[in-house]
Amino acid sequence: MLVAHVKDDRKVGVLSNIILDVVDTGVPRAIKYDKIWLMNSIASHCRVPFTPVDFYYVKSQARFFVQGASTASALRDINGKICDEKNKKIHIIVNTSDVPFSVRDKLEPSKMEQLKLTMKKRYDPIKKSLDLQIFRLDPDLVGLDVDIMLNRRNCMAATMQIIKEDFPELFSLNLCDNSLYQLNGLSDIIQVAPTVKILNLSKNQLKSTQELVRIKELKLEELCLEGNPLLDTFPDQSAYISAIRKYFPKLLRLDGQVLPPPITVDIDKPHLTQPCEERDEGSELQETPVMQFLQKYFLTYDSGDRQGLLSAYHDEACFSLTIPFNPGDPAPSSFSEYSKNNRNMKTLKGPSLRVQLLKYTKRDIVCSLCMLPKTQHYFLSFVVDMSLNTEKMLCFSVNGVFKEVEGVSQGSVRAFSRTFVANFASDSSVCILNDELFVRDATPNEIQSALSIRVPTTTSSSGPRLSQEQQEMVQASSTQSGKSPQCPQK
Repeated sequence: MLVAHVKDDRKVGVLSNIILDVVDTGVPRAIKYDKIWLMNSIASHCRVPFTPVDFYYVKSQARFFVQGASTASALRDINGKICDEKNKKIHIIVNTSDVPFSVRDKLEPSKMEQLKLTMKKRYDPIKKSLDLQIFRLDPDLVGLDVDIMLNRRNCMAATMQIIKEDFPELFSLNLCDNSLYQLNGLSDIIQVAPTVKILNLSKNQLKSTQELVRIKELKLEELCLEGNPLLDTFPDQSAYISAIRKYFPKLLRLDGQVLPPPITVDIDKPHLTQPCEERDEGSELQETPVMQFLQKYFLTYDSGDRQGLLSAYHDEACFSLTIPFNPGDPAPSSFSEYSKNNRNMKTLKGPSLRVQLLKYTKRDIVCSLCMLPKTQHYFLSFVVDMSLNTEKMLCFSVNGVFKEVEGVSQGSVRAFSRTFVANFASDSSVCILNDELFVRDATPNEIQSALSIRVPTTTSSSGPRLSQEQQEMVQASSTQSGKSPQCPQK
């Protein structure tokens, strides 16, 4: 057996002599590489066509086996000629190896036939679902002394082969309680049944979400992982959901619970959004990806459960809050819930305090946001400006008005300015790196301008009309500021 290890540019291995007929190809640190991308890249560079056998990950390595000394030589020749998206070279190293387990212990034809019959009994053609729960104890298999353990590569490979041949349109797969401790063999499901949307992996032995990288190309809508040791690695449910959504951003249900809609936005190509002066509900800006993101963000922010914002922030994001400086009233009571985290440099006496008031990591940020008063933002008041939009970076600001709906200043109307610096994840979702929030009292004119309802008029004397709630907000703001409400000038 000949072995070829593929590794990144940081550790270059030594090629051994090719002396036998079969090649085992390994990829140290290749767990970060998608199987399909890796195999397609190698195949496109290799001058000799080959069929990989038994692709699997072990620790941080990926391996597969091929036959023929000519194939081994061709693989050795492309050493260092493949680069990943970060321009890191991938090195192929060939060494000797034993016959792969899945080849050595391949199921006999009679056992394959019995396995196929058993799986057909467990398949629901109407729902296109396959129930392999506790498969090792199936009476039809046990009674004929057919030992099928899905945590063995040969058994999982045989199962994937049958799915490919008999259930290619599979929609739901139940692998509950099969003692799975890794998902190497299951990675083939991406090719054999890419239509799978529901996957049950509960009551197995998965210890890390890193195993999910093997199947992340599935467009899962529902996933069940309860009963696996990996759940004990998270401090709370929000962290758990956020980690799973990194692999399956379109997931709708996790462990039987409906998830809040993910804060994502699809960006087809870079574009520039100009400052918006028109704030009509039907304006074109409402249809832009940035406004879609802002609407999802602030709807979650106003929902009463801001934990849903965790997925919008990078793990090491940064957040700061600032309120106005008034020498005569350094700690205004109406801003008491904001002043404790105020980073206005005019009020802070030392640089160390400014650093302490910065919120680092998405959990600290969302925790701080949860402590702020509950709000109701008025989308018609939003003015959005895009200052930077590239393939890798996005910077935009939003100014507008919101009302506090709970707390010591319930009913107070605030004006805010928020600046986001973000990048794009692989699924084109916006990931916030830096979030700066400035809050102050809104002026009566700002409220009237933001909340005015534009209606068709037949005379020049007709002006904006305010609802009863909007009139109350204007009056409340006038009381806060000590100014009388003024109607907008023509």
